[in-house]
Amino acid sequence: MTDEPTKLQDHDDPVIYTDKAQCRDCYRCVRACPVKAIRMEDGQASVVSDLCIGCGTCIRECPQHAKAFRNDLTRARNLLIRCRTTALSIAPSFAALFSDWQRRRLPSALRQLGFSHVSETSIGAYFVAHETVRLMRENPDKPQISSACPAAVKLIEKYYPECVEFLSPVVSPMIAHARLLRKKLGEDCGVVFIGPCVAKKQEAQRPGLAGDVDVVLTFAELQEWLESEGVDLAACEESAFDDEPLGDARYFPLAGGSFLAAEITPDMLACDVLSVSGHDEIADALAALEPESKGLLIEPLFCPQGCINGPVFCGENKNLFHRRRDILTYSALPKKQAPAGLYATVELAASFQADDSAIVPEFTEQQIQEVFDRTGKSLPEEQLNCGACGYPSCREKAIAVLRGLAEAEMCIPFMRRLAERRTDLIIETSPNGIVILDEHLQIISMNKAFQKMFSCAEAVLGRPISYLMDPDMFEKAELHDGFQETIVRHDSYGVICHQVVYRLPDAKQYVGIFVNITNVRDNQKKLDDLREQTVIKAQEILDQQISMAQQIAEYLGTSTAKSEELLENLLKMTQDPGTQPGKDKSTTPFGRGSKWNPHTYMSR
Repeated sequence: MTDEPTKLQDHDDPVIYTDKAQCRDCYRCVRACPVKAIRMEDGQASVVSDLCIGCGTCIRECPQHAKAFRNDLTRARNLLIRCRTTALSIAPSFAALFSDWQRRRLPSALRQLGFSHVSETSIGAYFVAHETVRLMRENPDKPQISSACPAAVKLIEKYYPECVEFLSPVVSPMIAHARLLRKKLGEDCGVVFIGPCVAKKQEAQRPGLAGDVDVVLTFAELQEWLESEGVDLAACEESAFDDEPLGDARYFPLAGGSFLAAEITPDMLACDVLSVSGHDEIADALAALEPESKGLLIEPLFCPQGCINGPVFCGENKNLFHRRRDILTYSALPKKQAPAGLYATVELAASFQADDSAIVPEFTEQQIQEVFDRTGKSLPEEQLNCGACGYPSCREKAIAVLRGLAEAEMCIPFMRRLAERRTDLIIETSPNGIVILDEHLQIISMNKAFQKMFSCAEAVLGRPISYLMDPDMFEKAELHDGFQETIVRHDSYGVICHQVVYRLPDAKQYVGIFVNITNVRDNQKKLDDLREQTVIKAQEILDQQISMAQQIAEYLGTSTAKSEELLENLLKMTQDPGTQPGKDKSTTPFGRGSKWNPHTYMSR
């Protein structure tokens, strides 16, 4: 083992990210994100780190579970291997996650994971609460905002920079407890924090705080760890934490809990204390805050109803008010008073500064109007402010488009109109005639191709279809499953159509589609005529060939007979005259005693 822990400040991965394979283009995260730190690009939503405050709202709200937080479980395991001593600080809201018998066994289960020291973050919360009240009393001329909630602090630094000066310069309970642990166990010990908050992961990486807490885990990661290691709470023995908090610090995760921890009795009607939870309440309180609000202490908790409603709390089986009841029950238990002397010199000071990375650039009215023109919202009455895109108004969405955070196509009414226009354009430009009739077979719409095919104009709108053609097909459509298909010759218009007629029951309308096949039929007739003429010509040629063959055969027969006769005569003349009875050699045509000369014979 080594004494050198892995420091979380070296971790550059974003705390919240999008699983794009799961993102379904629903704009839910845009709508839910209180600071609109979401960029839509090609239908995919991603978190913009410079704008994000780490509240985790998008994780809780995403219906497709496409938003997730960075899992640091491997780093926590590695920390246990590398450090000789590793301490665990668990947020006080754990009492709302585990049942009574589980809480009594939890310290043993955590030790089985390898932690040498386990205790509650409430120990740090006690000192933070008292330090905050002390500073408020020392500075009665201005309001004070508790800095315990990291998401609220980030919200103020990025989006309400004018209120940064009112933030109490005190670290959060997590940081305070981590410093207390290092003071007690040694600076070289490893520290792991576990709670319901994603923003704590960002807080542990803040400049000036990085190194106080080595790894931040959520309750979800803790449950995953226990399951992977096979740690069963039912099989663990009951044991106590190594340290317990002072006073009423265990009330800290509830709205108003920090006042109890500071031994201030919270009067809901008091003018000098104000507990707000949830983004909207915090925003309203900050908007109303003025330097003249002297002596006012504001406790902002970003999650509604406090830390018991954290984005990754994992106690889904418990109603929010049941969780609150469990915290109240646990906090009322007798507490072991830890010695305060050890922690008297722990550094609790913190500093905060405005962050200009989230400042919205200014755009001219002309630029905003150009976005309106692109999305069919040129006129004020066309700007519906329906919020379907995730932005509360069309103007804010137009500004988001100019900032590169939103897409013009995110407007649902605009896309619907565009789809309707595209459908109309397809019908209008179709080469096939299309007509739409009402339930009384009266014409309510038709395209240009239909008008040209049946020599009509817009003047026939409202008239029955029988004005142009036999309505028989439309009448039969209702009787034959709402569909008819046939080929009809319209002699009055000189066209032959392949007709499809169908009924729209919900709309109580009929649609007729007419495909002009006149040229096809004419071409077919020409082809049939050509085939017939070709057959006739072929027969004539065949007859001629047969006649010629017969003539040639006759000629050849005559010629052959004559040739045969000539050859017989020639053969006779070549025979010896003496061999022929009754004839004398001297009587031959060539004279007695002379030889036959064919040339002489032929010359005769």
